[in-house]
Amino acid sequence: MKSIIFFLCLSGLAAKAQDYSQYAKREFVRDGNTLLYRVLFPLNYDARRKYPLVMFLHGSGERGSDNEAQLLHGGSLFLQDSLRSNYPAIVIFPQCPKDSSWAFVEHHYDSAAKKMSFGFPFRSEPTVPAGLVKALMDSLIRAKAVDKKRVYIGGLSMGGFGTFNMLERYPHFFAAAIPICGGGDTLMANRFSRIPGIWIFHGDKDPAVNVENSRAYFRALQRLHARVKYTEYPGVGHNSWDNAFAEKDLLHWLFSNEKK
Repeated sequence: MKSIIFFLCLSGLAAKAQDYSQYAKREFVRDGNTLLYRVLFPLNYDARRKYPLVMFLHGSGERGSDNEAQLLHGGSLFLQDSLRSNYPAIVIFPQCPKDSSWAFVEHHYDSAAKKMSFGFPFRSEPTVPAGLVKALMDSLIRAKAVDKKRVYIGGLSMGGFGTFNMLERYPHFFAAAIPICGGGDTLMANRFSRIPGIWIFHGDKDPAVNVENSRAYFRALQRLHARVKYTEYPGVGHNSWDNAFAEKDLLHWLFSNEKK
């Protein structure tokens, strides 16, 4: 059991050293709680314009208080000048504290099968970090910095759980979502089945988060006639985010979605 939990916390292979200095360090404070986050502004940022917003939730291994680790997976994707030129957007990577998570998740370990399974109890209020993420997005919309018709969310592992949970809680808020190797309560799928786009990713050999979590959500959304895509990577383990980030149409697809 410990080895599986440890693997989950690592969130995959270590990434190469990367200069993330273009992501400004920020803090968002609300009701005595603080959310650390990094924000990447568009090239030639114009404060008079409204931009799309991408909120990306990291995995459990990047939790902490350094306001740096959360950029380990995915941070470099949005730094590419060509992509920043073609898809100007505000990109935010918040950091979840060590003792919390993006969603309420119950862990169940089957010692006989040596497998971890998850439960997703829905509570009336989000976790503190998730509540701060939503409040931060609301504040940017009120400040007229963000186009409320083009708010996108994604996440991997623990952040994949958080992505589904945010969709379940705020179904009319997002234009598109990219949950990677996550999961959620499929009984909640009907709450957000009408958002413009959902693209789910998972590796079929994931030893930390069973691929069936994503398969089940995909099937549930298909039954509801949602605009959902699912990409499963044969032979890939927990770090399916590497494959997802390499999808050549990922950002084109993401930014093509807009709420009416």
